[in-house]
Amino acid sequence: MKYLAAYLLLVEGGNTSPSASDITSLLETVGAEVDESRISALLSALEGKTVAELIAEGNTKLASVPTGGAAASGAAGSSSAAAGGEEAAAEEKAEEEKEESDDDMGFGLFD
Repeated sequence: MKYLAAYLLLVEGGNTSPSASDITSLLETVGAEVDESRISALLSALEGKTVAELIAEGNTKLASVPTGGAAASGAAGSSSAAAGGEEAAAEEKAEEEKEESDDDMGFGLFD
């Protein structure tokens, strides 16, 4: 993932065709370890494609991914909705208490 991120950063920065050495130097500037074989595999997979084409291809693949659970049946849905409302209120209260306790965490921002 870091190799793809580096590639995309270089393209966004104006380098329309980043090389392996470009990606390596970018990753080394942030202290990341570099595996040359993974970079070459990435570059061979992206060869001849633009970022716009890759994003469009990814969007078509993402459209086929299921995004949630099935709808509840009518009778079960109404009884679980009432119980769900109570559970949601309890969860919200628990989250608020957790947020309050995590505010300070024992140190300040500039300590």
